[in-house]
Amino acid sequence: MKDLTIILHAILALFLGNLCSFNLAYAGEHSFETSHLGKAEGYTVKIRTRVKYPPMKDNKGSHSGAGFLIDADRVKGLVSPGTPGWTLNETTDLLLKKEFDECRAAQLPHRLFKENGLEHLVPFQHPDLARWRDSLRHGLKARYKSTNIILTGGVDDVWQYINDGKLVVVDYKSQANTRHLTPESYLADPYHDGYKVQMDFYAYLLREMKFEVSKTTYFLVCNADRGADGFFGKMDFSETLIPYECNSDWIPGKVSEMLDLMNQTNVPEGNPSCSNCAYAKQRAAIETSEVA
Repeated sequence: MKDLTIILHAILALFLGNLCSFNLAYAGEHSFETSHLGKAEGYTVKIRTRVKYPPMKDNKGSHSGAGFLIDADRVKGLVSPGTPGWTLNETTDLLLKKEFDECRAAQLPHRLFKENGLEHLVPFQHPDLARWRDSLRHGLKARYKSTNIILTGGVDDVWQYINDGKLVVVDYKSQANTRHLTPESYLADPYHDGYKVQMDFYAYLLREMKFEVSKTTYFLVCNADRGADGFFGKMDFSETLIPYECNSDWIPGKVSEMLDLMNQTNVPEGNPSCSNCAYAKQRAAIETSEVA
């Protein structure tokens, strides 16, 4: 196959069903640097790398993303502006990690394990755990077959069964919901489908890293009490463990599908349900109207 240069933005957008690209109407005389697209480059946070096919070097991707897979010879790649970080959620994660790390150091069951009949679990000890949690720079990593694609994902925590040594993937979630929280209602929520994809993907990565992984994973959901009498300088949370039976069987097929798309020469159609495609369409409309 001839060399094909592709600009990748968060290359595994396909995992969330948001695989998208667009065919942008672009006039040659209209300078990219002075256009809306050019201006957007100044404030857009990008994961950008060039990939040569046949493979020349390893390239990283994560379980999710909001970018486009675009042929660099035809159109510039653009990631739509994101949102600021969720600092309250991040703080909940940080404090939970500190709490579980104390039990990890002592290799003792956490208080939630005892409350939920899970005394046979302890937080998993591993010298690379801090790196596995660092989704921006490290994370769990696994090469996809014999390609140059390195799949990565930052996991919140990993627990371990004392009896057989299998690992348990854990994801912390924070919310403020007045509805009664049950495993059935939580997992049935269509807005949580992406959460289940996370679990499937983290379990897949750990198995590819040669660890034995339990099919049962857990969401640790911290739900803020919105019915309190007042704030008074603190916010109370309930803590609920939601078990989820992960399934990673679909992942290799989707990654292969992604690679096939990257190597094809035609730009695929946008998805009408994809917010990134809608964003790109509006950008194209602005560019076209300015040229006219």
